[in-house]
Amino acid sequence: MEQNSDTERNQIRDICADHIDQQAPLLPILHAIQSRLGYVPDIAIGEVADALNQTHAEIFGVLTFYHDFRRQPPGRHQLKVCRAEACQAVGGRAVWSAAASAADNGSGVDVEAVYCLGNCACAPSIQLDGHTIGRVTPDRVSNIVTGANQTRAPS
Repeated sequence: MEQNSDTERNQIRDICADHIDQQAPLLPILHAIQSRLGYVPDIAIGEVADALNQTHAEIFGVLTFYHDFRRQPPGRHQLKVCRAEACQAVGGRAVWSAAASAADNGSGVDVEAVYCLGNCACAPSIQLDGHTIGRVTPDRVSNIVTGANQTRAPS
């Protein structure tokens, strides 16, 4: 475990060094860390703060303000559930509840609320690993989450 965090720490330091000369490097650094590691680990807060001569609170504030940053390693699959009005009007709340419940059972699927997948004519909609699926019911989304748990994430 210690070797793993040393490897991550070295990668984070390299990323900071690569971006340090940019104007306003914080967001590019955080994006690069997430791109390389799949998330922004807690050890990154101190490393980035030291590299940019900022406080841990400043880095943590930015990291938690933007919802695109993950602070935990991602699951094998990413499920986005539309929570916008068009989907909510035709059963989206029940789809969200079913997706969240199915994912809570150790499915390896990360569920995220989004506010439009651009598939309003086929609402309610979800997106699994970048593939948009429309006219989803609570039973169907539960089956999709279960099925995703049984397959590998696409490469």
